[in-house]
Amino acid sequence: MSQGVEFNRLMLEMRAMQMDAMARAKPVEQPLEVGAPSFSDLLGQAVNKVSDTQQAANQLATAFEMGQGGVDLADVMIASQKASVSMQALTQVRNKVVQAYQDIMQMPV
Repeated sequence: MSQGVEFNRLMLEMRAMQMDAMARAKPVEQPLEVGAPSFSDLLGQAVNKVSDTQQAANQLATAFEMGQGGVDLADVMIASQKASVSMQALTQVRNKVVQAYQDIMQMPV
């Protein structure tokens, strides 16, 4: 596969994830629905997805290093970059959550 096709596929996946996240966002005024996922559930799912992405990238890299057929260097690099970007995004979310917690704890009561 060419790198242009892989990049386009990656961009489509990222846009689909963005649309999914936007569809899940609810205004604050509405009460929580019964059975709606909590913040901790969504955060846990995100952490699991990042972990899965990293494991898949590691498996693909190992397969390439072992010389298994059908594993392209471009696919390995794209998987590695996807894992890196997802980890960076998760780190930024964590930083924002910690900052929000610190801001709340410093509020006068």
